[in-house]
Amino acid sequence: MDLDLTSIVRRCTFGSIPRWPLLIGLVALGASTALLCVGTTLGLWIAGRLFQGVAAAVVWTVGLALLVDTIEKEALGEAMGYAAMGITLGTLTGPLLGGVLYENGGYYAVFGLAFGIIGLDIFLRLVLIEKKDALKWLHIGKLSTEPVDNPTQKQPTDGRVSLSGTTDERDSNGRKEHVATSSSTPRGDTIGDANQQMPRKRRFGAVATLLASDRMLVTLWAYFIVAVALTSLDSVLPLFVQDTFGWKQTAQGLIFIPVSVPHVLDPFFGYINDKFPQARRFVVGGALLITIPLFVLLRLVTMNSMSQKVVLCVLLALIGLCLAFLIPPLFVEASYVVQEKEAESPGVFGKGGAMALAYGILNSAFAAGSMVGPFLAGFIRESAGWSTMSWVIGLLMGVSAIPILLFLGGPIWKPMERHAESQSAEAAG
Repeated sequence: MDLDLTSIVRRCTFGSIPRWPLLIGLVALGASTALLCVGTTLGLWIAGRLFQGVAAAVVWTVGLALLVDTIEKEALGEAMGYAAMGITLGTLTGPLLGGVLYENGGYYAVFGLAFGIIGLDIFLRLVLIEKKDALKWLHIGKLSTEPVDNPTQKQPTDGRVSLSGTTDERDSNGRKEHVATSSSTPRGDTIGDANQQMPRKRRFGAVATLLASDRMLVTLWAYFIVAVALTSLDSVLPLFVQDTFGWKQTAQGLIFIPVSVPHVLDPFFGYINDKFPQARRFVVGGALLITIPLFVLLRLVTMNSMSQKVVLCVLLALIGLCLAFLIPPLFVEASYVVQEKEAESPGVFGKGGAMALAYGILNSAFAAGSMVGPFLAGFIRESAGWSTMSWVIGLLMGVSAIPILLFLGGPIWKPMERHAESQSAEAAG
């Protein structure tokens, strides 16, 4: 359902007005949150969560696509760092704020905060200035500041067309004739038919093209593992500190602060990715490998003592730092894959491109990890204990570093010069 949804969103976003999919998604998000608030049966809660997931997928997918479409390629990593900081801080601080509000303000105080954030987001979307409008205003401003006596820009007033205009028109007509002549060849017919039939014949062709890329597959797997790690902590950590330290809701929420604070550095890590793109595979792979001992050492926390609490907070902060290294490069890699495929086969994704679709698939990987993480961590903790759960998650993170080192940014056995040329072409757009 998520892939079908992102295909629809892709069609609505590019070549149309991206403001409206965002607004519709936010309104639907508010409606689903209201359903959860007033629901009193399991059926209503399940329906509300499903509705909420669909709405959140629309907002997140279109938002990232709009960001990629707006930001220059050279600064995309830093911009994605801000997006990564937002999604991670939201995921981890949600339990913190929810626990504090629930303990001190009650049930409806939690939903009041949610409605307030959604309302603020809707307001920001209403005042959003889209790129096409901004470029139009900048063009008008540029024309108004140009000298009127510029001979190269002044148009003749006697009804004649300027020589440059005639030349441009003749060149344009020549290009049109060349395109028409070329399209009459069998190869031209094939390309033209493929572009025209893209919306009908290849509804899932763009998805298959993206998933055929080893770079995209390892990016999806890495993002899936990140979601598993985040949601494992999100679901099991409050129960662990309650059983081990006797903490109540407020303290259970506060334990997420050590994991969340390092993510304020996400924009910086994205900036590093922009400056040193060839180091991306080693940064992500190294961060995954470092998480192995960090997760394994969580098994040392077994008693209610101040030293054990300090150890837990330090380990969680280091895990959060590793995750902060991971996420911005993965966001940027998805856009690089789309650009690579379009450079190899122009028009392969049709007129609208596939940037929104790529981030929709990435969002699907995160959603899958968010489902697996709580089940995996909860099942292992219930059946084998906290110690076993910690090393299993660490092992899963470490093993994932192998395909990352081999394929992120392209197969590692390709010449580095080819990678540099590819990155330069991608930066040039």
